[in-house]
Amino acid sequence: MRRDLLAAVCFLLPTVVLILVLRIWPTIVALVNATRSGLPGSLAEPEFVGLDLFAQMFSSPAFWNSVVQTLIFNVIVNPLQILLALLLAVLLTQNLPGSGLWRTLIFLPAAVPLAGSTIVWGIALRPDGPVNGLLELFGLPAQPWFTSPDQVLLSIIVLASWIGIGYWMMFLIAGLNDIPPVYYEAARIDGAGPLRTFFSVTLPMLKRPLLFVLVADTVSNFVLFAPVQILTGGGPEGRSNFLMYDIFHRSFELSDPYQASAQLVVLLLLMIAIVAVQFRLLGNGATEE
Repeated sequence: MRRDLLAAVCFLLPTVVLILVLRIWPTIVALVNATRSGLPGSLAEPEFVGLDLFAQMFSSPAFWNSVVQTLIFNVIVNPLQILLALLLAVLLTQNLPGSGLWRTLIFLPAAVPLAGSTIVWGIALRPDGPVNGLLELFGLPAQPWFTSPDQVLLSIIVLASWIGIGYWMMFLIAGLNDIPPVYYEAARIDGAGPLRTFFSVTLPMLKRPLLFVLVADTVSNFVLFAPVQILTGGGPEGRSNFLMYDIFHRSFELSDPYQASAQLVVLLLLMIAIVAVQFRLLGNGATEE
């Protein structure tokens, strides 16, 4: 038992250290900095200001705009990615011809660094890019995409989904493959069709991996940063100024890490609240399994 315990400690220690250094400690620093104010780089100690930074933040229209844009983006992109990933996962576990090749092709964008995919989509959707060239070939007008206040959110959703759908699909495929075939045999004996089998067998048995994918996808999209930083800079008209980008902008471009820490605390609380609701909706069924 001592040898097994020592082996477990050796395997877990690097992960625990990384979590403490990269997750827990930065969170503690952000919480402390959110109650302080000072001049970055100054030798003077930051002044304790309590909740003043939060009061300033909540009275700022720019902050509320970033919250609204972040929530709108996540309300659209999360269900879209999960539904398409689930649809593809179900389709590609039906022993279709070339299903292995299709899985590889759909997953391939997830293997490309996010910055690389962002640059590719930025070139494809530029005003004189290939997508607009294709539209003009069919007699359609060129679209502004990332430079239009009305289209920038949709453009980022397409970019994020291009990467995310294939990634989450692989987790759902693994979950589908873990469902015992005996349940499907019982459904066939009872005369259940494909639709009823999906809602009565597949979805209930898939709650645990679906919950994981939903939570991980939510967190991933709440901290989406690279496309905004590289392509839009929070514009046009603040329509892509998500909280994660605004935190970076305030901390490193406006040299206000204390206000940025307060915003980071709000972002963290938002994610915790939404994830708690997701666990409330799906967690009970996943636990009962």
